[in-house]
Amino acid sequence: MLKIKEVRLEKGWSVPKLAEASGVSRRTIQDLEKRGDCMLSTAARLAAAMDVSLNDIWINE
Repeated sequence: MLKIKEVRLEKGWSVPKLAEASGVSRRTIQDLEKRGDCMLSTAARLAAAMDVSLNDIWINE
């Protein structure tokens, strides 16, 4: 499970800002935040854009 939204909000970023920084579409980010999962390559792009590790956006259940 990913906590993309939590990390994004902690950084004070909007979805459009993350979309621009990562190259991932707004709609995709919104869908990922609802679902809580995505392809590893997409998660890596989002983490890199927010300057965090993959571990920082992963919830261990």
